[in-house]
Amino acid sequence: MLLLKYLLLFAGAGLLGGALAIVIYDIYRTRESWRADSATRPLNIRWRDSGRLALLAIGPLLLGLSIVVVPAGSAGVVVSQISGTEPGALYPGAHWIAPLIESVTLYDTRERVFTTTLGEKKEKGEMLQVQSKEGLPMGLAIAVRYRLDPRRLDYIHANLPQPIEQEIVPPVVAGVFREIIPNYLVREVFASRREEVRKLASDEIRQKLVADGILVKEVILRDIQLPPEYAKGLEGLLLKEQESDRMSIEVEIKQKEVRTAELEADAEKARRIKAAEADAEIVVLNAKAQADAMQHTLPLKQKQIEQTRLESEARKEATVQNAEAMAEAKVIDSKAELEKRRLMADAEANRIRVTAAADSERLKTEAAALKQNPLLIQKIIAERLSDKVQVMMVPTDGKFFFANDVLKAAPAAAQPEKEAPAQPDDADDPPAAPSTTARRNR
Repeated sequence: MLLLKYLLLFAGAGLLGGALAIVIYDIYRTRESWRADSATRPLNIRWRDSGRLALLAIGPLLLGLSIVVVPAGSAGVVVSQISGTEPGALYPGAHWIAPLIESVTLYDTRERVFTTTLGEKKEKGEMLQVQSKEGLPMGLAIAVRYRLDPRRLDYIHANLPQPIEQEIVPPVVAGVFREIIPNYLVREVFASRREEVRKLASDEIRQKLVADGILVKEVILRDIQLPPEYAKGLEGLLLKEQESDRMSIEVEIKQKEVRTAELEADAEKARRIKAAEADAEIVVLNAKAQADAMQHTLPLKQKQIEQTRLESEARKEATVQNAEAMAEAKVIDSKAELEKRRLMADAEANRIRVTAAADSERLKTEAAALKQNPLLIQKIIAERLSDKVQVMMVPTDGKFFFANDVLKAAPAAAQPEKEAPAQPDDADDPPAAPSTTARRNR
């Protein structure tokens, strides 16, 4: 809407400028014609055209003037040239008014801060001096946060002096504090009742300003400037009070320490009494327990002695029985040993007989086999010497051979075989030498 307003205003101003330019151009052209002809002619001005442009410019201008845009954080009051200030307010946004008859006055509705400063500090703001109950001057540094009530802007515009932040707020704030502070002492305002003073002043300022359409959010009592002489005296008094408080605190601490020591002594005494009573009870209980134990111990000792005697008799009887059993066992063992030896002798004799019979039968079998095969002797000898002799060659006639005597005992039936030349196992081997050659493993 703000852009539309400016466009309409620029359009209306352009049309008015065009109408004025037409009139000026016609006047200039007429004057130039007069100079050229040196004759007086009537003015030839296009009043109708310029009038049309002027009338055409009125529309955009009136439309642009009828649009009012209230920015954010502000509110407007409509003032009529006929009826004066109209009730209500215009809030942020675009609004329509009657051009040339109504106008809008804008007010800032955001929060503002009114501050006062102390005399020694160079800050923006007014100085606020008040008197205490003793008549001593005091400087106050105050901050008041407030804002205008948009719903009562018509009343503010019609009845209150302008500007509000200079004509209304400072006198009200100063007047309230000058009414309240004289009811308190300097010491109370400075220390003990400072918050009470601030609350009373805040409530009073809020009640007075809200009636004028000003909303107070907070009143802050920032600082207090005391009179120099009183400040020095108050500082000494505060030091004495602090010293007194410190002494009282130390006395209380000492009293608590004494009380603690007394309680500890009583507790230690009670603990010792309880310990002594407990020890005495323990001694009594031990004596009773020993007496009861003796009553039960004597029968127990007698039973133990009787048990020991019975055990010794049992061991003696067991020893006699063990000796008798051992003797009987030895007799039984000797008898068993004799029987064992007899059986072993019989078994050995039987083994010898069986072995002799087997050897006799074996010899008979071997003799029969040797009679049938005399060369078995050489085979047997070769087999028994096979672990030491690898190759053995014997002459065909049996000379110089350690088994010659055995070979001579061969039956006559084997003579034709001896006379024949010995044939080696391999037909390709050469005939044997007349002596025996043997290779032994080393």
